[in-house]
Amino acid sequence: MKLNSKQLRSLDENKAKSAVNQHQNKRQPIYFIVENVYDTYNVGGLFRLADALNVAKIYLCGETEIPPNHKIVKASIGTYKIVPWEYKTTAKDAIDALRSTIHALRALAIEQAKGSIDYREAKYGLPLALIVGNETSGVTEETLKLCDQVVEIPMWGVNTSLNVIVSAAIVGFKAVELL
Repeated sequence: MKLNSKQLRSLDENKAKSAVNQHQNKRQPIYFIVENVYDTYNVGGLFRLADALNVAKIYLCGETEIPPNHKIVKASIGTYKIVPWEYKTTAKDAIDALRSTIHALRALAIEQAKGSIDYREAKYGLPLALIVGNETSGVTEETLKLCDQVVEIPMWGVNTSLNVIVSAAIVGFKAVELL
């Protein structure tokens, strides 16, 4: 099923759930864990990215708003109805839930932190959880300690960071490229 933005926005919730169920076994074993992302437009954009990458599920954690927040609905152009998602109180809860059923899960945080490596040199493997954090403070220290790797995107300009959607897209497409 391929839908344009107008069709996605007007897609009936029940039809969307049916499409999700039919498509679930074809999803990539990639999971987004979104920790304390405050900007609802970023959350909506992450849904669009998750659909583009065909990820298995998004975990919205902590202070992150959830659908049907009107800004998420608008920014996601309806993909929040297509991409499976779940709210968890913490990113640790999401990682624990995934690892309880997926023992080979690799957790990879996208963050500038002590010990982080260039995303192009990371060891990608499936199943994979990509963790992104707050627009200002990033992924929490507690969550970073739970990760198998922490990767960062080199920055050559004055600005020290990229938008959370852009960062997730760069690393997400790199992971899929290596499949």
